[in-house]
Amino acid sequence: MARYKHPSRKQRLAKKADQTKWAPFWTVPKTYGKGRKIHPGRHTAVKRSWRRQKLKA
Repeated sequence: MARYKHPSRKQRLAKKADQTKWAPFWTVPKTYGKGRKIHPGRHTAVKRSWRRQKLKA
C-alpha cells in the first residue's frame, strides 16, 4: 500500500477498522442475561483481522 493514503481510501479503511472492534461490555448482560459471562468479542458483527483476511479497499 502507498505510503501516503488518499483521504477516501483512508476513510474506508478507518470504517473497516471500527467494525472489527469488540462490542461494548454492557451488551453482554443485555443479550444473554445478568449471570452469563461471555466475552464481548463473541457477538461482534464483523470479525476480521489484518493477518487473516485482506480488504478490497
